[in-house]
Amino acid sequence: MADVKSRLTQDEVEQLQHLLGSRSLSLLYKASVHGYNASIFHAKCDAQGPTVAVAYNGSGYVFGGFTNQCYVSSGGYIKDEKAFLFRVKSKEGVLSPLKIPVKTATSAIYDHSSNGPNFGGGALQLLDQNAAAAATSSNDNYTFNVADLHGNDLGLTKCEVYRVEDISSFLESPWRKITWTTEERGKIMEEIRSYKPYLNSVPQIRILVLGPVGAGKSSFFNSVNSVFRGYVTSQALAGSDNASMTTQYRTYPVKDGRDGKPLPIILCDTMGIEEKSGTGLEIDEVPNIIKGHVPDRYQFNPAATLHSDSPGYVKTPSLKDQIHCVAFVIDGCKIEILPEKLEDKLKQLRRKVNQFGIPQLVLLTKVDEICSTLEDVKCVYNSKAVEKQMRITAEKLGIPLAQIVPVKNYCSELDLSCDVDILLLSAVRQLIRLAESYLDNFPFERPKEEL
Repeated sequence: MADVKSRLTQDEVEQLQHLLGSRSLSLLYKASVHGYNASIFHAKCDAQGPTVAVAYNGSGYVFGGFTNQCYVSSGGYIKDEKAFLFRVKSKEGVLSPLKIPVKTATSAIYDHSSNGPNFGGGALQLLDQNAAAAATSSNDNYTFNVADLHGNDLGLTKCEVYRVEDISSFLESPWRKITWTTEERGKIMEEIRSYKPYLNSVPQIRILVLGPVGAGKSSFFNSVNSVFRGYVTSQALAGSDNASMTTQYRTYPVKDGRDGKPLPIILCDTMGIEEKSGTGLEIDEVPNIIKGHVPDRYQFNPAATLHSDSPGYVKTPSLKDQIHCVAFVIDGCKIEILPEKLEDKLKQLRRKVNQFGIPQLVLLTKVDEICSTLEDVKCVYNSKAVEKQMRITAEKLGIPLAQIVPVKNYCSELDLSCDVDILLLSAVRQLIRLAESYLDNFPFERPKEEL
């Protein structure tokens, strides 16, 4: 699927923000990518809060409508006293903002599953007949000159819907408590250093890192490794290619400093999960990884999964070779617009991991990009936008909110940041705690000196 990017130019965004009252926009639906289809529109945009629908035609007009209410596929009208139609650009793309307030608030939005964005029961309807077209008719709900809105050009070249949020959308108090000090950073680092699995046969816990291509799996290892090295480094191959940068199964021990001893964790990296079958990590490969049959540096082949006769197959893995916890790495900016097939794959993976009783934690990455005004990661638990994305993730993947943590990987930075470190270290600590709960299922082994 093509990258889902906004068509809006900077001057168009500024004009929209002026009409909306200085609010931020998050792209939910792009018809040219997701399809000119009312049901897809509702799947992407229902229950998202206030939204603005933006249409583009071949004559250069940029126009649409805003509702302060949620689409819910109710099958009827929604009252909205703040709804309005607008034009940002007129013929040949000339900036000429126009705002048309709702006249009859009780009929501001016609919210039906078979209709795309429909303002005033036909005053402005986008995705008309599930096509790249608009339909307009000045009526008692919105009164305007039709030609002023779109120049009588009803063919659409693009149609996008954005969630509209207050720029100052921060809670007064964080909904999770974290201490943001260098002392706390040192405390968590020491807690991780000194951790020792209670089973003598398991000197290090193994954490399997799964996630879609580009979500930040390899970058998470690099970032954790950087924290303990004391500087930003990049050992695992990471990037932003459309295909998985990781093609091998890699087991990465984390060292305490350049020449330090290995920490009690091993991060296991895999190919990224892709939408199409036959590409990326195959679901049938995961049980082999969990049970410890897959050797380090195994070259993945989406066309053929590892089997007992394959070269390097570990026939009798011990508990220390197996996976003790799974981290799902999810791009916090894309959870709402995950392709359906990719979402289904993630759910299948969750079910597969559940069959082995392996605990899981979701790492929600790129939290600084979720909220454009989140300039300080210390405010991550004050951000309503981040909290909302975490709740959407919980709902989509069927995982408790308590098992979702926000992180920011080191990507463009040259130096470490105490606050970024604390988010990363808090995630590692939680992974260790979950792995420990899994090891509790195995009988305690008495040290040899006590026998």
